[in-house]
Amino acid sequence: MRSLPVEPAGAPLPESKEERPPLIRRTEVVAFALATLLIIVIIGLLYVAKPFFLPIVTAFVMGTMLSPAATYIERWRIPRAVCAVLIVAVALAGVGFMVALISGPLIEWSSRLPELGGILRDKLHFFERPLAFWRQIQSALGGSEALPSAPIQMPQIDWMQPTLEFLSPTLTEFLLFLVTLVLFIASWNNLRRALVMNFAGRNARLRTLRILNEIEQSLGGYLLTVTVINLCYGAATGVICAMAGMPNPAGLGALAAILNFIPIIGPTVMFVVLTLVGIISMPTLGAGLLAPFGFALLTFVEGHFITPTIIGRRLALNALAVFIALAFWTWLWGPMGGFLASPILIVGLVLKEHLMPADTPQLPGGE
Repeated sequence: MRSLPVEPAGAPLPESKEERPPLIRRTEVVAFALATLLIIVIIGLLYVAKPFFLPIVTAFVMGTMLSPAATYIERWRIPRAVCAVLIVAVALAGVGFMVALISGPLIEWSSRLPELGGILRDKLHFFERPLAFWRQIQSALGGSEALPSAPIQMPQIDWMQPTLEFLSPTLTEFLLFLVTLVLFIASWNNLRRALVMNFAGRNARLRTLRILNEIEQSLGGYLLTVTVINLCYGAATGVICAMAGMPNPAGLGALAAILNFIPIIGPTVMFVVLTLVGIISMPTLGAGLLAPFGFALLTFVEGHFITPTIIGRRLALNALAVFIALAFWTWLWGPMGGFLASPILIVGLVLKEHLMPADTPQLPGGE
């Protein structure tokens, strides 16, 4: 037998001449850091300059959604500028009609807040014992007395002014949005042509044209489909409220239709509104909860069966991506950001499919 040489203990290993590239190159780290800083700067700029960017971006998105309608009306030999004005006027009239249905009951109820707060406190008196038990647990654990000594404290009216300031845009922002929207729809064909011709190669121009056409078709189809769904959703909510004996079912249905344009957040807010209105206006707690639970069932059916069946397959929006986009844009720009979350996600999906197409997976050979 041939014996192997035994190296003495502590002998150094021979140096390897094999050259392997590092797992992470310095240039990649620098590029990643610069890209991260650029994203942070852009997000900060969008947050700080919200009064400027929010109306502009909203006008661009809404203009892209409404451009197919302007193209259709333009076939009747109507100038594009006139088409833009007509479409914006009809859209504002529809929104104004929905707001008019809501504003009357909202003004009436806001003037009766102290009275309504007392009614709600009296009907929720059975929560006094759980609240007292919770205070005892906090005291036993050494926690701070977070809850006041009164049984149930109703919120003060001080929150209404900042809430209205947060929800309603200023007159300057609205005018900026309105003018930008009309001009965008009127000049969309010229803008698209200029953007396409900005590229030199034929393939780049064709790709840009395909991207713009698909974005326009996807956003236009999304707006039309979601609007029809939300109108039916609001009508069904009004019917549920009328059957449950709720006051002003038309206004509640209009509010549900408007809030449903903001995914997840809108239906949640509507459920809370229906619960409060039902408890206050109905004689018993069970009767007051009929409309909220009926609305919850309607929302479940609409969110899990109707809307995914109609638009889910065509747009292929991932639920997690929708939720993250909704959370981000709502944090950045408030309720209007929540409305823009899904359209912006659709634009990003179209850009990703055209600029970074997925390679066909290759399976290994063999059986």
